[in-house]
Amino acid sequence: MGSYREHALDGAAAVDLVVALYDGIIRFLYAAITAVEHGDADARRAAVKRALDIIIHLRARLRMDVGGRPAQALSEFYAAIFAQILQASQSASTPRFQHAIDCVRNVRDAWREVARDPNANSASPPVLMMTSRRAAPDRTDPADLASGSSWTA
Repeated sequence: MGSYREHALDGAAAVDLVVALYDGIIRFLYAAITAVEHGDADARRAAVKRALDIIIHLRARLRMDVGGRPAQALSEFYAAIFAQILQASQSASTPRFQHAIDCVRNVRDAWREVARDPNANSASPPVLMMTSRRAAPDRTDPADLASGSSWTA
C-alpha cells in the first residue's frame, strides 16, 4: 500500500499535495470520531496527533514574506483548527470533531478549486511552493510523503 501512495503523488503539483494533506487531516479526524465512539482513548489520541502533525507541517511551510495576507489567513486558520481539534479531543466530542472536519473540508475544497486551474498547477501559488522529493519507502501516508518534500514558500 505504501508504494501505491508513494507513486500516486509522484509528479503531483504543489497544490495537489496540499489537497492530499487536507484529505489526511480529514481521514485522521474521522478515525478520532470512530475511536470516541468505541471508547478507545489511545486510538483517539493517535489519530489526533497525526492530524495535528499535518497542521503543524502546513503552518511551518507558509512563507509570510511571499504569501502576504493569504498566508496570514492560512496561518490563523491552522492555529484555530489546531485549537479546535485539541478541544474536541480533550472532551472526546464527536460533534466538535465533525465541526473541525467541516472547517477543514471547506478550505480543502478551496484548494481543490485552485488545483483545477491549469495556471495554478503550472506554477505554484506564492503562498506555498514546494519541490517534491521521493519519500522514504516505509512511509505510507500522504502526510508522511509530503513531509519528505522540501517546501520553499
